[in-house]
Amino acid sequence: MNQIEYRIVKNAAPDKILDLYRQAGWWTEQDTPDSLDFISRIISHTYCFAIALDGERIIGMGRIISDGVSDAYIQDVTVQQDYRRQGIGQQIIRTLVKHLKGNDITWIGLISEPGYQSFYENLGFSRMEGYTPFLLKE
Repeated sequence: MNQIEYRIVKNAAPDKILDLYRQAGWWTEQDTPDSLDFISRIISHTYCFAIALDGERIIGMGRIISDGVSDAYIQDVTVQQDYRRQGIGQQIIRTLVKHLKGNDITWIGLISEPGYQSFYENLGFSRMEGYTPFLLKE
């Protein structure tokens, strides 16, 4: 294994990113001819998109949704299954937070999947007591 490199990017191989979404269980619909274009647009339209590389292989990702001025939300942090529990996800978070703080954005939120609360707490995040996340039902 090479030394892992962390990069902020505006483009990445959409098929590799789609594989990460699948491994995380976030992409369950059938692929269409537009799937890779959709992933490319996610990457290019995200305020900040980070990838972890082992050589040329994309092994992890995370992204930030933000207006670039005041608030930011970390989303879609995942690492390939065979690379988990090596600190890669933590470094992706640190890379994203460093980028935000370097741009004077200090209100940084996220919604954790069940079972990952301690992962984020160990990185300095705390629960937002008294708040409830919502999702629009269609």
